[in-house]
Amino acid sequence: MKKIFLTAAAVFALLHSFAQTTPKDTTGFQSRKLKLDEVNLVSSYYTQNGNNAAVTGGIGSQKLTDIANVFDVKMIKYDSNSRKHTFGLEVGIDHYTSASSDMIDLQANSSASHGDTRIYPSLSWSIENEKKGTTLALGLSSSTEFDYQSFGGNISFSTKTKDGSGEFTAKLQTYLDQVTLIQPVELRTNTMGHEQYGSAARNTFAGSLSYSQIINERLQVMVLADVVQQNGYLSLPFHRVYFKDNTVHQENLPDSRLKIPLGFRANYFIGDNLIIKTYYRYYTDNWGLKSHTVDLEVPIKINSFFSISPFYRYYTQTAAKYFAPFQTHTTAEQYYNSNYDLSKFNSDFYGAGIRFAPPKGVFGMQHFSMLELRYGHYAKNINMSSDIISLNIKYK
Repeated sequence: MKKIFLTAAAVFALLHSFAQTTPKDTTGFQSRKLKLDEVNLVSSYYTQNGNNAAVTGGIGSQKLTDIANVFDVKMIKYDSNSRKHTFGLEVGIDHYTSASSDMIDLQANSSASHGDTRIYPSLSWSIENEKKGTTLALGLSSSTEFDYQSFGGNISFSTKTKDGSGEFTAKLQTYLDQVTLIQPVELRTNTMGHEQYGSAARNTFAGSLSYSQIINERLQVMVLADVVQQNGYLSLPFHRVYFKDNTVHQENLPDSRLKIPLGFRANYFIGDNLIIKTYYRYYTDNWGLKSHTVDLEVPIKINSFFSISPFYRYYTQTAAKYFAPFQTHTTAEQYYNSNYDLSKFNSDFYGAGIRFAPPKGVFGMQHFSMLELRYGHYAKNINMSSDIISLNIKYK
């Protein structure tokens, strides 16, 4: 992690050395030249443990570690009609090690998925017309790892009310994925190499609607509604399911899933130094899973450049109708799964963030406008827990 952060610091130092100041324009004219707006680096370390690994049929170690780095660059320019164009480039790299993935071949250090790296770049462009109060945005993304390849695209349109206090947004997204069909070793017809495996398609289409409204100087609210349709191969091929008769099978789930999340967000400003941020989401799908999420965050402004944000999230869900624990499914069932992500459980996630944004820049470096450190602890009531710590540095 030290090497990663030092490398990031070197990148920001290079940007700082090439930063140029633009003379102030007293005519009110917006420059049409493309210029750097901001750069964000987010580095995180995640670790978890548990005893319900889906690779081994709902039992066994879920120990996993993940180091992630996301580098995000935004550039802006104004066109001849004073419309603001924002161009974004984001590159993410995760490296994880997983005890359960190592058991695909049922022996230690035998699976290529034991340690894997995921790379996920994305491009975005938006055009904002401040006079009309509208924004159009487009995006492309991709994600690559050992057993998965994904390509995504999205388009969104936002428009503000006449008085500027409300905003309506509509968004469409699609992900076109290919899943490598890596079976558990005992179910393979051959044991050659990864290049011998086939693949299957998994497609996701999502539509989102949201409306935000400033009620008064203290209260802001937002309502959100999504519809998500997934088609194709929705199982994971290396997830084992053990039946009552002790036979082992490959996870089998329907090839279609409809998800409907509905959400409500409200932010209340108590004076200048305290905000109460609340969020609630209800989720349902045609696999029989229903869930509720309640989220609370309370940013506290200690002084003009330092704040702390404790947070708490409670989550509860019912089990999907295709889930059953180890050695519970029978041959009479068409679909079967022992992945505890689809089981009934409750979870708590809590922690805090600290944000440092001095007017003269972090550590006196003017362009380093913000540093944020966050820590969270997550725990399910089914013997699974995790911890995550993340660092966000902004160059502006």
